[in-house]
This record gives sequence, C-alpha cells and structure tokens, in this order.
Amino acid sequence: MSVTARAVSLAVAFVVVVGLGVFVALHFIGASSALPTVNYTASGGQVSVVLQEDPANNTSSVPDWVTYYTQDPTTKDWLHTTLFSVPASTKVNVTIYGFDGCTPLRNNYFSQIQGTIGNTATVQQFDKNNRPLGSAQTVSTINSWAACNVGHTFAIPAMGLYVPVASPNAQNSVNNLCGTFPCTPTSGGAYSLETFSFMSPSHAGTFRWQCLIPCGGGFINGNGGPMQTLGFMAGFMNVVA
Repeated sequence: MSVTARAVSLAVAFVVVVGLGVFVALHFIGASSALPTVNYTASGGQVSVVLQEDPANNTSSVPDWVTYYTQDPTTKDWLHTTLFSVPASTKVNVTIYGFDGCTPLRNNYFSQIQGTIGNTATVQQFDKNNRPLGSAQTVSTINSWAACNVGHTFAIPAMGLYVPVASPNAQNSVNNLCGTFPCTPTSGGAYSLETFSFMSPSHAGTFRWQCLIPCGGGFINGNGGPMQTLGFMAGFMNVVA
C-alpha cells in the first residue's frame, strides 16, 4: 500500500472514530441532559420510589419500545424518565408496577433477588379488571424458566442489586396487556405489583441502573435499542449527601 493510500485510510479511520464519539456523546450525554430528574425526599429515614414498566410508550419516535416510567412524588404524574435521586444512607422502598408480559431470563441466575433487604421482594398479580389474583407473596426467587413470571429486571450492578420484576404471568398476559401509555391499574391491563427495599450508599454518587433481561430484542446481541437507552430501560440513580 502506498504512503498516500495509508494516509487516506488513517484519515477515514479517524473520521469514523470521531463520528462514533460524537454519536455516543449525543446519544447518551445529550439524552441524559434532556430528561427530567425525579427527586425523592426522605421522611423518617425512608424514601419511596415508584416505577412502572410498560410494553410500549407514548413517544412518537419509538412507540414500540418497552420502557420504564417514574412517578413524580408530588403530582403523582408518570414521567417518561429513568433519572431519579435519593438521599444517602436512606432506606429506599421501591414499588414497581409490571405491565409488560413475560420473557424468560437469559441466565436464570438473575431469578434470584439479590441486594435487597432480606434478599426478598413482595409480589402480587392482578387481572385486567384490577382484581388481585391471590395474595401478596414475599419471595427470594422469581423463576422465569420454570414459569414465565418475569417481565424485566431492575439492577444496579455497582451495588450488587439484581431484582427480577414480575409479569402478570403468561396466561394472564395473553390479550390482556394495557394499550394506553403510561399504564395505570385502572386502564384495563393486567399487571404485577412488586415491592422491595434497599439501603442507599452512605456517600454521594451516580449509580447506573438498567434492565438486564433481553428488552433489546431485534438488536445485535440483544443489547441495543431500549435496553441501552436512557429514558427507556436504563437510567441513573443519583445519591445526594
């Protein structure tokens, strides 16, 4: 290869690398700056974070992407954001409404609830008419392989927190998922209600959280689209001192 050809190849490679860097900056940093942050305030050493995961969303750009919503603690409105803040050294009580159907976990290791207080979560399922299907159960495992009972996951890897989020279960999900987003318990869709608690770190910092189930289906390695995009199935928990 001639010197000129090598120089051209290097120049092209440089442009590609710079282009990728710009894309990452705009896609992740830019997306983050455009999203609102929901600030949760503690009372009595505890704070309540309320989320939901839906089979689709109310955006015009990618309406078929699965997504999380975060509830504003003051207005009770569901915001299409995955950024929230909690105080340090605080008991964080999480409630997740699971409105999506089930998908078997790639690795059944993540059926185990890890990093919560007691390594457990409490789960209850409801039909499309908002009627409970049995009583709430406190469990240490939600097995997605033995029974299709997991819709997504909520994980903060830096804290060792991995929680499978229950689905309405396979039978209850068929033709019964809500069709208006964000969903509500009275919108006519089957859902699960899951609660768990963990202690926030004692120091300030930003902790990435995301879904670790294949919510990036249709993308290379299943780790694309909503699974890697802030505001959908990935976000940040900001711990404030």
